[in-house]
Amino acid sequence: MADNSNQSDSLPVIGITMGDPAGIGPEVIVSALCRPQLRRSARFVIYGLNEILTYAADMIEADPYWSRVQHDSERAQRSITDNVVVLDYDEFDGMLTTRPGPSKKGGLSSKRFVEDAIADALRPDDSPRHIDALVTGPISKHSWHIAGFKWPGHTELLAHRTRAKRHVMMFTSPRLRVALATTHEPIVRLRDALTIGSVYDAIELGHEACLMLGIKRPRIAVTGLNPHAGEQGAFGDEETRIIEPALEMARNNEINCTGPFPGDTIFIDAVAGRYDLVVAMYHDQGLIPIKLLGWENAVNWTLGLPIIRTSPDHGTAFNIAGKGQANEQSMIAAIELAIKLTRHKPE
Repeated sequence: MADNSNQSDSLPVIGITMGDPAGIGPEVIVSALCRPQLRRSARFVIYGLNEILTYAADMIEADPYWSRVQHDSERAQRSITDNVVVLDYDEFDGMLTTRPGPSKKGGLSSKRFVEDAIADALRPDDSPRHIDALVTGPISKHSWHIAGFKWPGHTELLAHRTRAKRHVMMFTSPRLRVALATTHEPIVRLRDALTIGSVYDAIELGHEACLMLGIKRPRIAVTGLNPHAGEQGAFGDEETRIIEPALEMARNNEINCTGPFPGDTIFIDAVAGRYDLVVAMYHDQGLIPIKLLGWENAVNWTLGLPIIRTSPDHGTAFNIAGKGQANEQSMIAAIELAIKLTRHKPE
């Protein structure tokens, strides 16, 4: 959406998708961008419903600070110079009358927002519709399923649409950083999903991510899969058969990584500052400590994509949507990280 003749060209253009309109996405986006200092650090394109964003602004007694452009209009194909622009998908209006919760309309609309944002992120840099980074608001996976979409979540959709050869979920917070060797895998499928390659990718991409964050010599701890990291094979062989070979490969590439460590203790050492990153084997092994220690400041960052994508580390929170109780700190952190990462754009 950048105007190449405008002096604001030096600012990155950040696309933000609303997520499920019936969740807290609209509230946290509006609240986050209410901060003038944040708005001065980039230009923003919001993919969503103007009606609901206006309602969210009214709820927190804030004046709308954005301009509206119909997403499929001719105007939307040309350069837009406003600092914050809402691409309005008003064909999905009516969400305000829907009780907060999973719905087909929520799935259809949130999927459309992110599909268009991904397409814009993949456009050439000189395209009027190009965005430099993407911040995704929380979706309801159930809403996507109701709408007929079988994607487990944003991460898998992004990897497929961008044709990423490999991808890793990483979570950053002030006290802990975690990368996952597997993504949204049911526990019963972990034995098949976990491979030497998936563990190695999490280590290597996590190492590169730490460098991008300014950590010059990242120290990486790798968890085991089984209780007590397998206890020398007594509780499983994944540690010796999969994880240790991945560690050896990483060390051969001069990555400082150690393990496998028991998952119930290694996070204590990481929080104490002995490690810069923990590579966990599955979703909840890594996400429980992140959210326990401060979900309000945590960010989900997808590594390995040819575009920049971050997201707040929380869900739709349908139970508090529309009540003015949502905490926008994770959205702020996701936006700030996306802006920072535009200085290290993927090649």
